[in-house]
Amino acid sequence: MIRRLLTMTLTAALTAAPALAAQPPAGQSEFVPISQLPPADQLPAAPLLVGAYAFIWLAVMFYLWSIWQRLNKVETEMRALAQKTARR
Repeated sequence: MIRRLLTMTLTAALTAAPALAAQPPAGQSEFVPISQLPPADQLPAAPLLVGAYAFIWLAVMFYLWSIWQRLNKVETEMRALAQKTARR
């Protein structure tokens, strides 16, 4: 249930982002080169790129940690099962 909700939310966010990004800012009807924009409106891509990579790496580390935890649980259950079958 949670996976389905997460998948639907992620899909909606990824499909809506390009549509929202394609719209020009309010009051702008034509292309303006970045060199002519005021410094407050110029956004370098480096912070966004670093943030994206950090998010992806954190997601990968969390995924690997969750696999590790589940694998440990399965190994513990297998050891308990082996002990029960050895007693019989």
